[in-house]
Amino acid sequence: MKKEKSCGAVVFKENQVLLIKHVLGHIDFPKGHMEAGENEKETAIREVKEETNIDIILDSKHFATISYSPKEGVCKEVVFFLGYYQNGSIRKQPEEIAEVFWVNEDHVLDLLTWNSTKEVFKTLRKFTRQEE
Repeated sequence: MKKEKSCGAVVFKENQVLLIKHVLGHIDFPKGHMEAGENEKETAIREVKEETNIDIILDSKHFATISYSPKEGVCKEVVFFLGYYQNGSIRKQPEEIAEVFWVNEDHVLDLLTWNSTKEVFKTLRKFTRQEE
């Protein structure tokens, strides 16, 4: 079985969370494949910037990992870090992303497409409460 690895972030800006709508229609957090020579944190920061034009700071102590099979014969692992907005204004990557938007954190679970990423959000959201 072929293994793939991607990294991304659940990005908070006060009580808002950064979401992306893919051209295929599903709503998720920004993420993407690791490139040669990158570590997980570097991948997450680069992918958020590429897909959304937002610069972030990672809380690398807090992350959640999911695994799934995007197609037959492929096992994909995705590491999502807890991230915080640093600067930048939204600009989507047109090849893959239909829309990038901030949403109130109370509405994130209503919008995410996949149950696995809903669980990631629930897990990482708890850690933002500890810092208030």
